[in-house]
Amino acid sequence: MTTLLVAKQIIMTIYSKYEVYITPLLKFLLALIALLLINSRLGYMESIDKSTVVLIVALMCSFMPMNFIVVMAAAFTMLHLYSFSLECAAVVGAGFLLMFLLYLRFSPKDTLVVVFMPICFLLKVPYIVPLAMGLIGTPASAVSVACGVIAYYMIHYVTQNVSAIAAMAGEETAAKFRFIIDGLLNNKEMVVTIVAFGITVILVYLIRRLSFDYAWTIAMVAGVVVNIMVLLVGDLMFETNVALFGVIAGNVVAFLLALVLQFFVFNVDYSRTEKVQFEDDEYYYYVKAVPKVTVARPEKKVKQINSQKSKAIQKTKSTH
Repeated sequence: MTTLLVAKQIIMTIYSKYEVYITPLLKFLLALIALLLINSRLGYMESIDKSTVVLIVALMCSFMPMNFIVVMAAAFTMLHLYSFSLECAAVVGAGFLLMFLLYLRFSPKDTLVVVFMPICFLLKVPYIVPLAMGLIGTPASAVSVACGVIAYYMIHYVTQNVSAIAAMAGEETAAKFRFIIDGLLNNKEMVVTIVAFGITVILVYLIRRLSFDYAWTIAMVAGVVVNIMVLLVGDLMFETNVALFGVIAGNVVAFLLALVLQFFVFNVDYSRTEKVQFEDDEYYYYVKAVPKVTVARPEKKVKQINSQKSKAIQKTKSTH
């Protein structure tokens, strides 16, 4: 455990020292992964489905505010869909506009959630996002999580129905709009996922804010259990065809990743908890103080050898 604490201290020290370089690098990697995944899933416009274009845009994102990554990801998605179907681009664009309005209104600081949610879906670990946002976010973070879920399912619906949409090329525009809108609005799996993730965010937030010992760990366990239950109940009610093993395994992985997050954000020693009472002219205060787990970095000791003494020893040895 001491080794992990020392490693944590070293990582935090390095980040604070080189933050001006590390932060742009992380934004570059996030933008690069997001744009590459969009191109791999869609890829209908050849002019932007190129490594050089992705690298240039990702490099631009590294020096811009975090919201710029969301804008570029939405722009790439819209351009690909426009090249494939104008109706798809119009419907998805309207959905993006509504999400941006909700996102900017309720949780403008949760930019990473909107980008991370579709990426985590593609990596088969989406359950970590609501769990993490319940730990470090607010109840309003449920809006950002919902926006990320909607963004993923809109892209997923288009990719799953490419043949059907392409076959409607000769039909009227109204029929295409109706087919796309009905498919998105009637997506029960998306609705169940939004409800499950929203409940998870709020529940984890409420429990981890309580003052009893191990509140964060209990909040994570409760979030995992509730998330699984809501998804399975939704599957029974609406036949969303959720894979039981996938849901359980994904939530277990999410719990393990949340433990790593807790180690870096909220690592405390409950065995040294103190309860303090004091007062002023108007109030009595009862404070519960839980110390953080810290460890001092081991200092390197350099042993100096006196060169004159070493030479004298060598001369003595040589005379003998």
